[in-house]
This record gives sequence, C-alpha cells and structure tokens, in this order.
Amino acid sequence: MRREKPATLADYAPLAFPAIMLSVFFVIPFGTMIAVSFFQRQQGGFYTPAFVFDNYERFLSLFFAHVLGFSLMLAVMVAVCCVAIGVPFTYMLTRMSRRAQIAWMVALLSVLSLSEVIIGFAWSTLLSRTAGITNLLVAIGLMEKAVALSPGFPAVLTAMVYQALPYTILVLYPALVRLDPTLTEAARTLGASPLKAFFTVVLPALRTTILATLIMVFIFALGSYLLPQILGRPQHWTLSVLITDQAIYQSNMPFAAAMAVFLVLVTLGMVTLTLFAGRKREAAI
Repeated sequence: MRREKPATLADYAPLAFPAIMLSVFFVIPFGTMIAVSFFQRQQGGFYTPAFVFDNYERFLSLFFAHVLGFSLMLAVMVAVCCVAIGVPFTYMLTRMSRRAQIAWMVALLSVLSLSEVIIGFAWSTLLSRTAGITNLLVAIGLMEKAVALSPGFPAVLTAMVYQALPYTILVLYPALVRLDPTLTEAARTLGASPLKAFFTVVLPALRTTILATLIMVFIFALGSYLLPQILGRPQHWTLSVLITDQAIYQSNMPFAAAMAVFLVLVTLGMVTLTLFAGRKREAAI
C-alpha cells in the first residue's frame, strides 16, 4: 500500500493531541530542567537565574565521573545478563505447549506487578544472614555458617537482572514466536546440533531484535534508583541516586538538573539508536 502525504491542514489534526502531550509532559519540563542546570546556587538551598557552567564542571570532576562510569557499566552488565538469559529461555518457551506458555506468561506478569520497593526488600531478606539463602546452604552442609550476601555489587546486579528479565522476555517473545521453525529443522537436517543451530540460525535472525532489547534494558537499568540504594553500599550508588540526593537532601537543584540533563541525553541517544536499528531492519526487508 502506498502512503499518501497530508494534503490539507486538517490531515494533521490527529497529531495535535500527541504533540500537546509531548510538549506538556516532556518538552516543557526538559526545557525547564536545562534552564535550571545553568542557574547558580545560593546559600540556604536557594538558586538564582544565571548562565554559569559551574554545575557541569562539577559533574565532570573525578568523583562524579566515577559514578557515571559505574552507572553505565552496571546498566551494560544488566542488559547483557538479561539478554544472555532471556534469549535461550524465550526460545525454549516458544517451543513449549500453548498451556505451558500461558502459565509462564502469567508468572512473568506477576513479577511485573511487583514494585521496586518490594523487590528490593525481598532480595535484601533473601540475601541476609539471619533469614537468607545461606542458612539453607548451612542446613545441607555446603557452608559452615550463614553469611550476609548484601549489601554489595553482586546483590545489586542480581536484583536488577531479576527486575528487568521479565521485560526482556516479553520483548523477545513476539520475534521468537514468528521465527520460522523450518529454519532450525533445515539446519538439523544438514547435520547441525541443536546448540549449533541455535547460534548459527536463531541468533543471526534475531540480531536487530537483540540489539533493540539490549538498548531497552540498558535504558531501564540506567534509571534504577531504589535497588542500588537498598542492596548496595554508597560506592554502588548510581547516578539516579545522587540526583535525588542533590535535589532533595542537599537542596542543590541546579547541580541535580545538570546531572539529570546528561542522563536524559544518554537515554535519548539510546532511543535514537533503537529507531535507527529498526529502520535499518525495515530497509533490509
């Protein structure tokens, strides 16, 4: 079908409501945040309109550069772990019976209904010394005494992967369901093992979908706030935690706005990369 170009002004009317919503809930708040990021902080938590780069210069200091690097590294690790677990799991899920698929989908949606607060405190209890999983390991003789597994970086990473994994599976599921099963059958006929057929047939066919999923999970993990704070030490706090600390507890709104601007720009860059990958896939088709 050929797409007709809008001929009159009335043809643009359906775009009016989305444009208004985008302006009210994104363009205006983001523009205000950019303006505040150049303001100058005064004594007592106040700030006055100005055009200074002090907030961005402070953000580029060694300490905050370390926090930014840790946040990006953590988001990358969460995205890689989710895709590494989600792709084979979703592939096996699509090969199950319809009833089993529905049961797994209900379980995944149940996990999505949990708030980040519930997930954080549930994992802090599971990884604690008094009521954690190490008590079970002591009971079966694998450990001599129970130890606390949180706070720490492994606890933060595990909980964030747990939180993002259902989103990963739900994004991958439609692409894997539509995958032609005769492709893997042909590979098996030619002598490929199931594992080799998965890596040589399934993964190349999902290359664009996997890239988009990686970017989506990266964006999701980059804005994580509660889990690093509940399960990690101060050196494991992400940029989102420091933004909240500067805005609420330190009353330094210009500096918090400068950090938030950079975080939004990184997110927009990742979204643009996702759209570019989608268009490249459509052009290839």
